[in-house]
Amino acid sequence: MTHPITPPPKLLQQWINEHFGNTSCDPFPCEVEFAARVAQWGADQELEACCAIALTDPVCGTKHQRRMLVSHIREQRRPKPLSLKEQALETLKYPKDLWSEAEVNTIRRALEQLDD
Repeated sequence: MTHPITPPPKLLQQWINEHFGNTSCDPFPCEVEFAARVAQWGADQELEACCAIALTDPVCGTKHQRRMLVSHIREQRRPKPLSLKEQALETLKYPKDLWSEAEVNTIRRALEQLDD
């Protein structure tokens, strides 16, 4: 799961109450994880269905434009996190006095992973 989609706690509690009857118990961590996975699966199915339409519907432009559109949709809706190396390189674009302690730690961790 690269982009978790989790139901809000109130909605999850509503579903639990509807299924088990009114309860004042908070959801168990496994129930929260299960709900998140189910929501992610549903969102992934919807994303793929939309992409399939965009790839085949001529109203979305030429074949090249449709492929570009689908690529853009996937990048926006399921972004991939930057690698540690990419994070470090991005940080290095700014003057050293603007780096936070967290950014310095990111650079340090990235450098520690490099072979000598």
